[in-house]
Amino acid sequence: MRIYLDNAATTPLNREVFLAMEPYFFENFGNPSSSHHHGRGAKVAISHARGIIADLLNSSPDQIVFTSGGSEADNTAILSGLRSNGIRLAITSVFEHHAVLHTLQALEKNGEIKVVYLEHDAKGNLSLPHLEKLLSTNEKAFVSLMHGNNEIGNLNDVFEIGELCKRYGAVFHSDTVQSMGQYRYDTRHLNADFLVGSAHKFHGPKGVGFLYRSTRQTLFPLINGGAQEQRQRAGTENVKGIVGLAKALEISYRNQDVAQQHLVRLKERLIYKLKDRIAEVTFNGNSANTTLSLNSVLSVSLPDPHNGMELLSYLDQQQISVSGGSACNSHSGAGSPVLIALGAPFGRSTVRFSFSRYNTEEEIDYAVEKLAKCYAGAEKAALPVICS
Repeated sequence: MRIYLDNAATTPLNREVFLAMEPYFFENFGNPSSSHHHGRGAKVAISHARGIIADLLNSSPDQIVFTSGGSEADNTAILSGLRSNGIRLAITSVFEHHAVLHTLQALEKNGEIKVVYLEHDAKGNLSLPHLEKLLSTNEKAFVSLMHGNNEIGNLNDVFEIGELCKRYGAVFHSDTVQSMGQYRYDTRHLNADFLVGSAHKFHGPKGVGFLYRSTRQTLFPLINGGAQEQRQRAGTENVKGIVGLAKALEISYRNQDVAQQHLVRLKERLIYKLKDRIAEVTFNGNSANTTLSLNSVLSVSLPDPHNGMELLSYLDQQQISVSGGSACNSHSGAGSPVLIALGAPFGRSTVRFSFSRYNTEEEIDYAVEKLAKCYAGAEKAALPVICS
């Protein structure tokens, strides 16, 4: 049995999505910038996809810009939000994705902005009183705070954050890559200036995403050289990818309630069985709280196995694909910034289980059984971890 429990990294392509994309590989292959029949057909497909996403977000089509994925969308939002508004103060958290943190830190290193990080508690909950204090006592700010964390699953209250930003005139960007498709975003009621989606996180194709921008914001193109995407992103559009993106998000919205119930059942089953079979198991952040975290992510902290076994390699040998991390990384010498910020001890390993609608309870049971055998010493694996 081969089991995939790393859906926060990427999800398998939905077959209905592939069927929607297939004609754009072979028959409808035209360049959308061409004025002939083949080009017009491709352009119509992009317009239709843009309309689908706009309807799902309760926005207008001209507020949706297609990108190569979440990282490009995040970068475009950050650079546009800061530079078009002349903002020199960015407020963020240590828990953001590298597409956000590395971009902001590069701008700070260049002297363009100052970056301030929000206070947080031991579980990773951000201090909204601290955010309000920063907004009320400083110049106009750019706020970049994700909705759902990709490592520990913590959910931030983007509605309250949006209200605070609106009250103090701040620009609000939320990296919604992990949560897009799992939550319904009504942009008429969520005071966000930028939202981000990446198709491969919700059973769409890799290499395509989108950026939502509010009508208050002007985009500075990250890529120049053409008039595509309403002159906001140059380059021939990935027509088949855009079609697949729209179909995947449409399916996610259509099946959202049922899918979320399924994810909760899987997560609660895994929590219960881990506690029952493995001593000293704990959970990082709000990961084990289905109200305060993504239903698709469970970050598990485990004591290092005896005999120097490395958990991810062991699970891979057992045909179980997961992700992980630790406060001490054996390969780079530097650990996960998220786990370090939470004060995770060096002597424990972290496994991130992340689920999709395609996972089953039988797969959960199998994964726990293999982990339990690892700790019981019934099976052995190589590749020891050495942290100094």
